[in-house]
Amino acid sequence: MEFSETMEWIVKFFEAVGVAIIAIGGAIALVRALAGRSSGLSYYDLARREFGRPLLLGLEVLVAADIIKTVTVQQSLESVAALALLVVVRILLSFTLDVELDGVAPWRRVERDAKKAETGSPTAD
Repeated sequence: MEFSETMEWIVKFFEAVGVAIIAIGGAIALVRALAGRSSGLSYYDLARREFGRPLLLGLEVLVAADIIKTVTVQQSLESVAALALLVVVRILLSFTLDVELDGVAPWRRVERDAKKAETGSPTAD
């Protein structure tokens, strides 16, 4: 087996793992949202919170697959440009999902956590 063929199989494996994380994590998120209704949040809010983390992890794995493909299999300026665009979109998506899930910008987490520690509040808001 040739190096590029091996790398293509590795890329396919990473892509399958990324999709599986999103699909299985999404299904588990929906089940947890339905089971966790007692927290006072709507099913929709619970599902969004639960689904965000597997979505972020799955996207990370899919980006890793794209990086491996670009570096080892498709070494062209066009594939590097596509990867760069994908990484920018992924950064923006990750940032907005993080803010939406945590309810605070990443650079404000320390301040929020300090307030939580002062008040002894177990909630993030």
